[in-house]
Amino acid sequence: MSPHPLSDRALAFAQALVRMNTISDRSNLELIEFAREHLAGLGVQSRLTWNAERTKANLFATLGEGKPAGVIVSGHTDTVPWEGQAWTVDPLSATVQDGPEGPALFGRGSADMKSFIAIALANAERILAGNAPFAVHFAFSYEEEIGCFGVRELIADMRDAGVKPLACIVGEPTSMVPAIAHKGVWRYRCCVRGKEAHSSLTPHSVNAIEMAARVVGKVRDMAEAFEREEPRYDGFDVPFSTASVGQFHGGIADNVVPRDAEFRYEFRDLPTADARAMQQQVVDYARSLEPRMQRVAADTGFRFETICEIPSFLGSRDDPVTRLAQRLAGEAGTTLVAFGTEAGLFKNAGIPTVVCGPGSIQQAHQPDEYVTLAQLARCEAFMQGLADSAEIG
Repeated sequence: MSPHPLSDRALAFAQALVRMNTISDRSNLELIEFAREHLAGLGVQSRLTWNAERTKANLFATLGEGKPAGVIVSGHTDTVPWEGQAWTVDPLSATVQDGPEGPALFGRGSADMKSFIAIALANAERILAGNAPFAVHFAFSYEEEIGCFGVRELIADMRDAGVKPLACIVGEPTSMVPAIAHKGVWRYRCCVRGKEAHSSLTPHSVNAIEMAARVVGKVRDMAEAFEREEPRYDGFDVPFSTASVGQFHGGIADNVVPRDAEFRYEFRDLPTADARAMQQQVVDYARSLEPRMQRVAADTGFRFETICEIPSFLGSRDDPVTRLAQRLAGEAGTTLVAFGTEAGLFKNAGIPTVVCGPGSIQQAHQPDEYVTLAQLARCEAFMQGLADSAEIG
């Protein structure tokens, strides 16, 4: 693909968005208002959907009203925090300087994934003036990083408005190589209630830590079974589903049988696996332990809470949107990615989807996060090509 110079406008937009602090536990309204005002200046109206506290919003806008519904350009506005990381630049500085791969934009969210949103906004006027026979929809969401919560409201609102897009491009960092699959991310909290007692009287107690440990062991047994038995899905770094425990808390003293314990665990399922069935195995095993616990104390047992459920994504090399992304990116091949995205939610809503955006996941969430200007230039060429695409596919 011939080199395409990055416009000053696109870089300025990317720097502006990176300088906005939109860590997931903060409001994203500064960015949403920036986008809405910019689009309004071009005569494009935006639909907003809010969280319960109205401190965060999704934005959905159609560029090309009157044209047949077409392609969603999707990105999340939130970022992960940087506290405790060893940054050498201010995470909100949006500094442009030489990096390991040449000139790059540094800052939290530069790769994941504000630059994609910025390039879409910077080229909105170009999209409006383009020759594509279909509309382009901007879909910018909140709280992707903590569970893909905002996009669910956005998709529901889109349905309520009668918008039926033909395709979706999620601009997560894939180095501009179209990605057609990723694993799901399913996280749960297990809370165990036992019966406390002096540690000299253990037969009169239910040890919450020990009961929790049995279920932790079940999760580990499942992980080993996935590795041993599950059919491989070539292309993933880890070509089978995984399970792991990330946190464990419980107990107050060495000589007190603990009443309470809690642990958190996750499944990362292949697109061909069933994560809900995995979770049901854990729940069923825990329930099998309760009768013996409750013979000691009736109020003992297990309680499960869902932290997040991000479905896996499986597209196809033959999907028109995949071919479109390949053509626009100048890439003959496709890839699979290990990280979760909103793509599975769009796909489950009946919208053929591909993941393709600038930068590498190797830089995302890291200190001194960056995206090269060369990647941004490729993304801008991609966006401008979309404006003049004769068809999807």
